[in-house]
Amino acid sequence: MPDPADLSAVELLDAYRARALSPVEVTEAVIARIEAWEPRLKALYAYQPEAARAAAKASEMRWMTGEALPLDGVPGTIKENIATKGTPMPVGTAARDLVPMPEDAPVAARLREAGLVMLAKTTMPDYGMLSSGLSSFHELARNPWDLSKNPGGSSAGAGAAGAAGYGPLHIGTDIGGSIRLPAGWCGLVGLKPSFGRVPIDPSYYGRVAGPMTRTVADAALMMREISKPDARDGMSLPLQEIDWLSLDMDLTGLQLGLQLDPGIGIPVEPETQAAIEAAARAFAAAGAIVEEAPAFLTREMLDGLDDFWSQRAWADIGALPAERQARVLPYIFEWARRGEALSGERVYRGMSQMLAIKDAALKQSAPFDFVLSPVAPVPSYAAELASPIHDPHQPFEHIVFTLPANMSDQPSVAVPAGMTAAGLPIGLQITGRRFDDLGVLRMARAWEQLRQPLPDFPRPA
Repeated sequence: MPDPADLSAVELLDAYRARALSPVEVTEAVIARIEAWEPRLKALYAYQPEAARAAAKASEMRWMTGEALPLDGVPGTIKENIATKGTPMPVGTAARDLVPMPEDAPVAARLREAGLVMLAKTTMPDYGMLSSGLSSFHELARNPWDLSKNPGGSSAGAGAAGAAGYGPLHIGTDIGGSIRLPAGWCGLVGLKPSFGRVPIDPSYYGRVAGPMTRTVADAALMMREISKPDARDGMSLPLQEIDWLSLDMDLTGLQLGLQLDPGIGIPVEPETQAAIEAAARAFAAAGAIVEEAPAFLTREMLDGLDDFWSQRAWADIGALPAERQARVLPYIFEWARRGEALSGERVYRGMSQMLAIKDAALKQSAPFDFVLSPVAPVPSYAAELASPIHDPHQPFEHIVFTLPANMSDQPSVAVPAGMTAAGLPIGLQITGRRFDDLGVLRMARAWEQLRQPLPDFPRPA
């Protein structure tokens, strides 16, 4: 049998039912994997192996007595900015007080109720505002495929943990690509659900929580639990009965858009473009109709969003006393401080660009059932950098494929497409119509079946 740390949640649940494995031995295998990897990866915060062992023992008893929960005994992690009762939530920055949170946020509550063995929280950059593992509070997170490279962000630790085998189930958050970018750069499946599909607290425009896993089936398992209602999120969608585990799809006649040029940002590098074009050809060979999807992002849209988000960040950072401001990651401080001098009219016009992006994205995707694109225009980059171009005055040039779906409320999933010659993952993004979360998971599952075999996930030396 493979190392239990590398088994999917689906495989673990089957093994528990058959009494072939127990949650206790699986949790021990994952703890051993963490001990081997974590001194170099730095993916975890508030790691609690003894609490995990106790949870695994309780799960083992439920399996023995026929009272198992939906995810009982499956190990996993939760991103640091999703509140868990009793654990401080620094949101990646040394500028915050470490105050224990009074209760679980909705996602954490649903996963505990389902029997997840929570090993730890996962690391993130300051305020979640980087596609990087760089943080003023957490140690620098690294990519298991190449320790000199970035796992991406802001769900940095979740991406690294998923690729390293810290259990099969991980949760990230995403407001501009923060699930899909680390999923793409770490070789994972990462679903940004439709806005409101997964209740969160606090809610904010475009912000979602979603699964980061090695397989589509595991992401569907998580969605079955975390999409359950919670009254704390006043922006959540009404409960909808969705058969999350029904993942088969007939591709015949599907209208697919292929987007390789969003209109602005870093150009797509050749290996990434080749991998996405190969995926489009495979879908076409399976019966789908693939056509070019036009570019729609503009400089005005991206710069306007930069104005609004920098001012939004400065509203928090600028209110801190000087000694706390000095603890903020310098890159984030420099970027956010731009907001201090912006006029109210300019910030308003910047905020309006969120709607402009939404309208343009929905019009662009309207003729298609799904749109295929890269997750990111380039593979992972140096671990020590804040972004591929590391320039706080050009912070969003690399999120041009992921950002629009946050503004347009559309579901969008990252799924591994292939590898570069240097052995780094390339992510395929599949974006669907609003509220068709199951559709994008079905498309991702279809791609898992169509694509060529991928290398095994990296193991600790």
